[in-house]
Amino acid sequence: MLCFGGLVAALTQTMVIPIQGELGQLLGTSEANASWVVTATLVAGAVAMPIAGRLGDLFGKQRVLAISAGLLVVGSLICALSSTLVPMLAGRLLQGAAMGFIPVGIALMREVTPPRLTATAIAAMSATLGVGGAIGLPLSAWIVQDFSWHALFWVSTGLAAAVAAAVVALVPHVRDAVPGRFDAVGAIGLAVGLVAVLIAVSKGNEWGWTHGRTIGLAAAGVVVLLAWGRYERRVTDPLCDLRVSARRPVLLTNLAAIAIGFGMFAQAIVVPRLLQAPVQTGYGLGQTLLETGLWLAPGGLVMMAFSPVSGRLIGLLGARRTLMIGGAVLGLGYLFPLFFHDVAWQLMVANCITSAGVGIGYAAMPTLILESVPLSEAGSAVGINGLMRSIGTSVSAAVMVAVLTASTVSLGGHELPTSGAFEACFVVGAVAAFIGVLFAALVPRSEPVVSATRLRG
Repeated sequence: MLCFGGLVAALTQTMVIPIQGELGQLLGTSEANASWVVTATLVAGAVAMPIAGRLGDLFGKQRVLAISAGLLVVGSLICALSSTLVPMLAGRLLQGAAMGFIPVGIALMREVTPPRLTATAIAAMSATLGVGGAIGLPLSAWIVQDFSWHALFWVSTGLAAAVAAAVVALVPHVRDAVPGRFDAVGAIGLAVGLVAVLIAVSKGNEWGWTHGRTIGLAAAGVVVLLAWGRYERRVTDPLCDLRVSARRPVLLTNLAAIAIGFGMFAQAIVVPRLLQAPVQTGYGLGQTLLETGLWLAPGGLVMMAFSPVSGRLIGLLGARRTLMIGGAVLGLGYLFPLFFHDVAWQLMVANCITSAGVGIGYAAMPTLILESVPLSEAGSAVGINGLMRSIGTSVSAAVMVAVLTASTVSLGGHELPTSGAFEACFVVGAVAAFIGVLFAALVPRSEPVVSATRLRG
């Protein structure tokens, strides 16, 4: 049920992408304003993960899971009933806040699973972050094509309600709360700094990278985060223990998370656009929205299938080597379409390879983190790792759009990326993945994971 909850939370991140181009018309607003429907959820999710992780450490993980599931229900319901921008944004913010479910669930896995199954359980829960996003695209495309766009949110409301009920009824309430107080000032500082930086990155292409608004937001966010870091080092019960985060295994794993997150999201942007590009371009495959979703659907299944494989690899080789393997497979998945992207099935194969790499890599990172932090910091540390992945995806979205718009050709009054622009994106994605392998290789060696410490409830 924890994995199902993570899957549903992650699915809401990408469910509106198939209707992104129509959101302005659907909500009676401009296309620029409608783009906040996507941005708001990604930013809220990034902020929520470390905060939810710390709340789980302080007040008990099952309670925080139930609250996260409740936020998902309310957010989905608001979106289902909305036809204008403001309530839709409110609902999408709540859906994004529910992403705290995933790091808290990962941290709880170590406490409620038999030691022999812990690595596999953590691998499966961690992979839901990628699997949910991968499944969300074809599922949403099918719902939108055969039903109304409101049906997307009614489906997510029903799924979220099932998750909430399951968390209350089936997830054990382990006595895992630790003494301390919640660092509200630190939470506000982190939220303000992250929101400013992530919005600047997400909107940089739209506003212009040299625009005063972009530079001002980014600079303000960096200043706030620097001040936040100084404050966190001095407070008694910090939101994020930066001394723990600065430990070499944790720091390098988080740097690898940025690179792997970048690689994961890049293919989600590039491959659909290449599939849907008009055949008149000479490289486009002219696929419909639903056809594109179906070509991408096997990637989500591959990612899910490789979660237990990753757990097995962690047990045999250790989390460090497993993360290196995941990054290397992800990089190869970008090199394949660099040479083979003439027909749709080739892009499907490339997507499956990258999905396998993400499934392996995403599953290994929390295990590396949990090996290096005390149990009392587990939720917070996994939440920060999730934040690093979100930063990677946000940067990836901005970079991919910048690359695709740097070289265009005019067709029917529209500016479309050239074939060389898509190839450049594949190169950038491969480089990011192999940088992740390098960071993983620098993580200090540890023994393979064969057991895990648990609390008894």
